[in-house]
Amino acid sequence: MRIVLIGQAAFGEKILEKLVQMGEEVVVVYTIPDAPGRQNPLKDLAVKLGIPVIQPPRLRAHEVMTEYVKFKPDLNVMAFVTDIVPESILNYPKLGTIQYHPSLLPKHRGGSSINWAVIMGENKTGLTIFWPDKGLDTGPILLQKEVEISPDDTTGSLYFNKLFPLGIEAIAEAVKLVKEGKAPKIPQDERQATYEGLCTDKEAVVNWAKPVKEIYNLIRGTNPQPGAGTTFKGIGFKIFDSELTKSPVSGEPGQIVSVAKEGFVVAARGGGILVRRAQLKGAPKIAASDLASQLNLKTGDKLES
Repeated sequence: MRIVLIGQAAFGEKILEKLVQMGEEVVVVYTIPDAPGRQNPLKDLAVKLGIPVIQPPRLRAHEVMTEYVKFKPDLNVMAFVTDIVPESILNYPKLGTIQYHPSLLPKHRGGSSINWAVIMGENKTGLTIFWPDKGLDTGPILLQKEVEISPDDTTGSLYFNKLFPLGIEAIAEAVKLVKEGKAPKIPQDERQATYEGLCTDKEAVVNWAKPVKEIYNLIRGTNPQPGAGTTFKGIGFKIFDSELTKSPVSGEPGQIVSVAKEGFVVAARGGGILVRRAQLKGAPKIAASDLASQLNLKTGDKLES
């Protein structure tokens, strides 16, 4: 099949690699414009393979469609797409367009679906390969794969260890089904649909008065991005790697109950959280013990919600 691949980052790169291994003809790659100081592995691989690469600022621009039709695609494959793809492109190939989404649609529509599944304390999620339409993650389902969310999974571990590799195989399976004319189009059940907006700094602020498990889920769900935010004496910082304490903790919510080489422990309702890695604004991520030293954080001090 003549395939147009739309994507970015390492996931897009691995999908391109897989499609080529399968013997499919990827006729062009659409990816994001270059950013200073950042690599685009999808672009790099496409160039190495001699596949044309197009990097429009907006896929909705009129000139994009004019150029796109020249490639005469049979199928579009969307792998990690953050731009809005117009219906004119989605519907142009004779076999349509398939897209990867890291949740079990119709649950967790939106651009931060992995974050919210972890933040909400869920114990399973998955991925969906679907046929996108003009809505946001609303098109018919082609196939789905389920994965477990372990108690200590972060958004990062859930994606890179589970949803990333499984997604490559799922797209390969979907392409094969499309090629064989066996790919289903199962309508999403709108009664089960949920949508959450992007998980940004605003949504990632820690309220130390909440139950310890909710706080831990927030920290896990915002690691590695955007990080869970808190404040000490007016200085904001973000928490990343952490764990629930195994022993009971005595202290007011937000209070530092111990500072050690492995990090510092913060009290919350029903337990405590050992913070192992953190980050001051504009600085790199560092060991929590180093941050405690920089802020002169001591036992008895209190973090602000």
